[in-house]
Amino acid sequence: MLKARLGCIAASLFVATSAQALTINYSNFSDMSAFQQNGSTASIADNASYLRLTDNLGQSGSAFLTNTISLSNQASFSTYFSFQISNPQGISDGDGQGADGIVFVVQTVSNTAGGAGGGIGYTGISKSLGIEFDTWDNGSGLNDPNGNHIGIDIGGSFNGPTALIGNRMNNGAKWYAWVDYNGATNLVEVRLSESNTRPTDPTLTRSVNLIDQLGQTDAYIGFTSGTGAAGGFHDILAWQLNDNFQPIDPGTQVPEPATLALLGLGGLGMILARRRRAV
Repeated sequence: MLKARLGCIAASLFVATSAQALTINYSNFSDMSAFQQNGSTASIADNASYLRLTDNLGQSGSAFLTNTISLSNQASFSTYFSFQISNPQGISDGDGQGADGIVFVVQTVSNTAGGAGGGIGYTGISKSLGIEFDTWDNGSGLNDPNGNHIGIDIGGSFNGPTALIGNRMNNGAKWYAWVDYNGATNLVEVRLSESNTRPTDPTLTRSVNLIDQLGQTDAYIGFTSGTGAAGGFHDILAWQLNDNFQPIDPGTQVPEPATLALLGLGGLGMILARRRRAV
């Protein structure tokens, strides 16, 4: 009976009370009850199992968990998600149509933050960490080396190291990303692949004192996107996050039913309260 229930719940929180660890796990986005959807994301009437952030030109959209997540272990976390950028529209840069990308954001400002165009919904979020998957060349003004790169940014501006990506991220294929932050070493590692096999070596790293950057360990976590005169469909397909440094290897990290309690994401506030009381 438990197996049947597991099969019908696409989005869930797994709480290991012995270690007081929290895992957010969305195998799809058929249930968005735990999210605040903003801008174009809120207005896209799509009854699909993915999270669509934008679907046209001149948009900004974001989706953040409505409640903050406590990153109490030195602000450490590990996350894994898959995304798809398709249907490129509008004008072109050096590598063709499509803009502007997706940003995975950890921030303390608000669950309603959002932006537009080349800011990809991230610029201006002062107390934040943003992992950008950028598909438009805005030039040196936005620290863009080309129209297909990733970056690790802080403070609501595109100011970090970047890495060029060989294949176009807006090619309509499924892409897989891993972001790990180890608060003991202050190291952010990002991995990106067109396969769901976790790469051994990171694609990009940056040293960040995330506690100093955020000013606290409770954070809103989610995704942003933006389009301008070029655009496309920006979709998050699946997402998992651990509130600890616990790198995720898809397909091998299966929760143990004997030690985990399963509840719907609609009860996020109740789960967080229970987590704080767990012994």
